[in-house]
Amino acid sequence: MTAYLLANHLLNFLAPAAFMALLVPGLCRLLPVLRPRPGGKSALPGWRRQLVITFGVNLLVSAAGLLIFQHDGKLLTYAAMVLASAASQWVLLRGWKA
Repeated sequence: MTAYLLANHLLNFLAPAAFMALLVPGLCRLLPVLRPRPGGKSALPGWRRQLVITFGVNLLVSAAGLLIFQHDGKLLTYAAMVLASAASQWVLLRGWKA
């Protein structure tokens, strides 16, 4: 395998995790409940922190799917990634206190 093909495979493995890491925190910021009150602070942690944690969780789920199914790209792995992203955002936003 050439370096080009290896880089292509790695980027294609990381792409769904990166897409979900950008999408989920971005959509959380659109919720009116999570917007800052006038003169108050936002209920959200920093977007960089959300991005990094969500990307890490998604990458772990992708790696687990690769180990379990012996190849990546299974729909069940992507469904687990969506659930893991939502769960990590719930924990980051302290959803149990809402």
